[in-house]
Amino acid sequence: MISPEQIAENIARIRARIAAASDRSGRDPADVTLIAVSKTHPPEAIAVAYAAGIRDFGENRVQEAAEKIPAARALGVDATWHLIGNLQRNKVAAALPLFDVIHSIDSLRLARAINERSTAGAHVLLEVNVSGEASKHGVSPEDAPDLVERIGHMRHLALIGLMTVAPVAADPEDVPAVFRRLRELRDALGVRELSMGMTDDFEVAIEEGATFVRVGRAIFGART
Repeated sequence: MISPEQIAENIARIRARIAAASDRSGRDPADVTLIAVSKTHPPEAIAVAYAAGIRDFGENRVQEAAEKIPAARALGVDATWHLIGNLQRNKVAAALPLFDVIHSIDSLRLARAINERSTAGAHVLLEVNVSGEASKHGVSPEDAPDLVERIGHMRHLALIGLMTVAPVAADPEDVPAVFRRLRELRDALGVRELSMGMTDDFEVAIEEGATFVRVGRAIFGART
């Protein structure tokens, strides 16, 4: 774990970059939620980030979160928790009590599994594989409208937006094009949130309309 002072400085630096990217695109920085991705980092680091003003945290794995989130809460962290990693259907029951928002709905079967097991109602985002990479999860942009419509009929799901992961591109212009296509799809489908952008590309994502950015390494340092 890096020092508490360094975490606080990193957060201040990221917030300044969010403000600058928002200003460049004529947006209000308050419309961008910074999700601190705490994967592999201890609850103590989460508590430091919380003390520095972070109120949204992202985890990739249900099993890790099942131990870490209660430990963070015991340290006084009263935050919104986002599942940003792939969710297997056999982990749905374990995930629902832990997470407030699930970013990684990538199939009708997964959506149905969450709908069947959720009693309080789950806020979810549809993961879209905009770049078409075989290594990435998500539905194709062409299949997204049908799945959005089907989820809209599910009693215990609230679809609040779309999520994507941009490719590591040789051509820098490929990254904004991916984010732009997701924004256009979001606008066409009439949902609000856009979860896109990580440590290396969150400023570009903001300029293209991101409302959630998922930043880990630039806050907590390298993963352990």
